[in-house]
Amino acid sequence: MRGRAREFLVEFEIHVPSGAPQSEVNDRENAESAAAAKLVDEGHLVRVWRRASVCGETTTIGLYRAETEAQLHLLLSELPLRDWMRITVTSLESHPNDPEAPG
Repeated sequence: MRGRAREFLVEFEIHVPSGAPQSEVNDRENAESAAAAKLVDEGHLVRVWRRASVCGETTTIGLYRAETEAQLHLLLSELPLRDWMRITVTSLESHPNDPEAPG
């Protein structure tokens, strides 16, 4: 990343279509793991968590860095599971009480 990176909280809900062949699900999940590793190497994916809900659904939450929100959306649009995801992006700004804030 060339410029000053902004941080984004990204929530993913994955809904595999009924009737999707297990081989396709496995292939997409493996490709998703490889894509995530690439985003880590490029400095875009910083952290990732899993949040379980009451009804057993799982939401994945990631901390991403990108120069612009448009760049982030481009990165997310290339994810192998994108067609099966509902994505919510929250742009984050520094807070004066943040212990990690510079200065």
